[in-house]
This record gives sequence, structure tokens and C-alpha cells, in this order.
Amino acid sequence: MNKISHGQELFLSRLRRHRIFVCTARVLILILFLILWEACANTGIIDSFIFSSPSRIVLCFWEMVLDGSIFLHIGITLYETIASFLLVTLLSILSAVLLWCSRKLSEILEPYLVVLNSLPQSALAPLLIVWLGATPVTIIVAGMSVAIFGSIMNLYTSFITVDQEKIKLIYTLHGTRRHALFKVVLPSSIPAVISNMKVNIGLCLVGVVIGEFLAARNGLGYLIIYSSQVFKMNWLLMSIVLLCIMAMALYAVIGVVEKLYMKRF
Repeated sequence: MNKISHGQELFLSRLRRHRIFVCTARVLILILFLILWEACANTGIIDSFIFSSPSRIVLCFWEMVLDGSIFLHIGITLYETIASFLLVTLLSILSAVLLWCSRKLSEILEPYLVVLNSLPQSALAPLLIVWLGATPVTIIVAGMSVAIFGSIMNLYTSFITVDQEKIKLIYTLHGTRRHALFKVVLPSSIPAVISNMKVNIGLCLVGVVIGEFLAARNGLGYLIIYSSQVFKMNWLLMSIVLLCIMAMALYAVIGVVEKLYMKRF
């Protein structure tokens, strides 16, 4: 068993103290913000009707927990986000592989991908509603539209920047393009795929919420737009807080997948 030197122990100790300090500072900043928010709302410094307060948001959440309605909204938004995320991941990998296999096709489609990725995706949501109707499928497609084009471009760039010497070695050993893809390109691009997934999970959530603004009768996006129309600010801020928690939780899941991959390889 290898012994850790004194210098290594000091380094690890400083690293642990740094992590504890960062985590403590994050928690204290959040607690201080909530305390100031609550105090300002209770003392009238800010209008509690417009800005609400942490206690009112918690009470609103608990009331919706008791009647069960909040679980419907969270479940629908979560389902639509995960569905759009999985479809984006699958289609972007398949599309990037297709572009890598055909250089001519990639040269033809690249400007179209750039243009589509540059479009404000929120402008496409009304068009999707006209084409597909106000259904959950429309919202899932809206979530996909925010991430799919950029994801394809990023993965394709990762594929073509793989170490060319390894690919030449495959061909030298009489391997085929399929061997180069499965033995070199895809394994070497797994970190890029995971990094892309981290970005896509947030983008898909944004796209789903945009779709729910326009074409939903349930979900956190619908709850936000409805509460803003009837001035139920407790509902609105509660929905925003829940979306933040959902985004952090989904990002953390991808982080766990990344750590498992790093430990294994």
C-alpha cells in the first residue's frame, strides 16, 4: 500500500478546506439572501404582493402539496424535459455520425445547421403549435428545437478533431471506417458527449418551458404564465424556484454519470 507523503497530506488538507469554505459560503449567501428577502417583505421595504416572500412561497407550495396539484405540474414538465433531452442526445449522436461518415454531406449541411442554430428558438414555438397542435408532442419538439442543432455541430466538431494518428493506425491494420468509428471516434468523444449532455439538459428545460407558455394546460411553464396573468405572484415565484431546483437536480444526475465514467475509465 502506497503511503501518502507529508506534502501530499498538506495539499489534500488544503483542498478539503477550500471545498468546505466554498460550500459554506454558497449556503451562507443563500441563507442571507432569503433572510433579507423575508425581512424586507415583512417590514414593507418591498411590496410583498409583487415580490412575495420565502415564507409565502413555502406556504403556497405546501398548500399545493396537500391538494396534490403541484405534483402534476412538476411531473409533466419533468417528463417533457427528459423526453426531449433523450431524443436530442440520440438524434444528435446519430446525425453527427452521419456527417462524419460523409464529408460531402457535412459540407452541404453545415451552413444550414449554423443558420438554424442561430435562430431564436422561441420564435419557432408558435409555428410548431400551428403545425402540430397544442399537444405534449409540440412541447417536446419545442424543447428539442432549442438544443438539437448546436448539439449536432458540437459533436461533429468533436468527431473530426479526434486524433488522426489513431484512425490511420486502424486503416493500416486493414480496418474499415466502421472500425474507426467504433474503436476510436466514439470512445474518444464520450467526454464531449457528456459535456454536451450537461448543456442540453438545461436547454431542453428552457425549450419545454417556452412550449408550455404557449401550448399547455399543465406544467410549471403553464403555471408561470397563468399566475402572471391573474397576479398570483406566490405561484409564479414558487414555479421559478421549482424550475431552478429541477435544473440543478437534472444537472447533478449528468454529473453523477460523468463521475461514474471517469472512475471506470
